[in-house]
Amino acid sequence: MAATSREVVEQVLRAGREMDTETFVSLIAPNGHIEWPFRPAGVPDRLEGREKIREFLTAQAGKLVKFEEYRNTVIHETVDPEVVIVEYDAHGTVVPTGAPFHQTIIAVLRIRDGLVVSYRDYLNPLVLAETLASAGNAR
Repeated sequence: MAATSREVVEQVLRAGREMDTETFVSLIAPNGHIEWPFRPAGVPDRLEGREKIREFLTAQAGKLVKFEEYRNTVIHETVDPEVVIVEYDAHGTVVPTGAPFHQTIIAVLRIRDGLVVSYRDYLNPLVLAETLASAGNAR
């Protein structure tokens, strides 16, 4: 029996926080996608397919931000059993500078047959732009 949508989201969050790319990618459907509707220049708006997602996450892993914990996590189950909305505060460190990192995130995920088919990540683009700028200055 496939995991519930909520259980899949919990696994996705844990893999993201632990920066466990392989587990994260294994939870994505082969033709699934991730979108960042609000993002600074240089960040893709959409990645389609498990392999493209793996390539992007592997290239980025541990280079910009190291997540230490997610706080204030709230998982909202909806009337559509495939759709889950999650809110959380990501706390960590900007790797190149050692500066603290804090990002509030809302994500909307669609889970089908125990796999993520759609992950829309609404992060604050200003925090990410500042982080990218500070990392660029540290190099």
